[in-house]
Amino acid sequence: GKQHGGAGEQGTEGKSPGSGQGAFSDPVYKEIAVTNGYINRMSREELRSKLAEFKLETRGVKDVLKKRLKNYYKKQKLMQKEVLNSDGYYDYICVVDFEATCEEGNPPEFVHEIIEFPIVLLNTHTLEIEDTFQQYVKPEVNPKLSNFCIGLTGITQDIIDKADAFPQVLQNVIEWMRQRELGTKYSYCMLTDGSWDMSKFLNIQCRVSRIKYPSFAKKWINIRKSYGNFYKVPRNQTKLTIMLEKLGMTYDGRPHSGLDDSKNIARIAIRMLQDGCELRVNEKMHAGQLMTVSSSTPIEGAPAPQMPRYRN
Repeated sequence: GKQHGGAGEQGTEGKSPGSGQGAFSDPVYKEIAVTNGYINRMSREELRSKLAEFKLETRGVKDVLKKRLKNYYKKQKLMQKEVLNSDGYYDYICVVDFEATCEEGNPPEFVHEIIEFPIVLLNTHTLEIEDTFQQYVKPEVNPKLSNFCIGLTGITQDIIDKADAFPQVLQNVIEWMRQRELGTKYSYCMLTDGSWDMSKFLNIQCRVSRIKYPSFAKKWINIRKSYGNFYKVPRNQTKLTIMLEKLGMTYDGRPHSGLDDSKNIARIAIRMLQDGCELRVNEKMHAGQLMTVSSSTPIEGAPAPQMPRYRN
């Protein structure tokens, strides 16, 4: 499985959308606080009954149900007050989960190369998966896959031998994104399960392929961080299967298929958006290093995708 790092980040719960002086003096925030106290005292069955009444999702552990109900009430109250500003959020989220060459135990000197590049296009307005992209990639440093890698990913040597090299696949990705007018007509953002996809796999791959790191992938949402902060759970409870389980869902497809992993991550993102979480960029690459992005940074979409230049 994937590991991930990166410094912690403060959650955004309780911050007022209209963050001016005295934003909390409005009596609506006192009403929200009182409602939250009442929800905290409800049993799981009471929570499920109330959620059902509002035609909201009733699956998930108790803490998730509480969070869902609190956000529903908060949104209703703020909409009445017209202090909720839903403009300015990303139109699309691009979920990416690379598969890379690997060996059992992954010796420290082993060079991981991307062998599957999937994207799941999530429409944040309809909360539906609108489209998918998937291509396999031919590795050049270790062109022969280990038996461990084949067993883990289900990607065979035959598939890899017929695949394009990474620069061509990246060009196809960029063309696919352009056709969907991402970064031009529609704002969008990348999302991954952990820090490794961008900070490690894509970073290493660009060095191997002797191309610069693509600008559209320099900032992303690490959903593990977002999930941990939003539902107030420790970092060790943010593995993909655990997140699904806590939200009352099961994994759909083949684990370690990049496309199936991406679809399941997108399902978590949809549920979090439904529960009132504003998924936002929380990590970035800067001068080749992984860095945390503050939750107070204004939301801005990724740039229109362009093919990066070759390194000198």
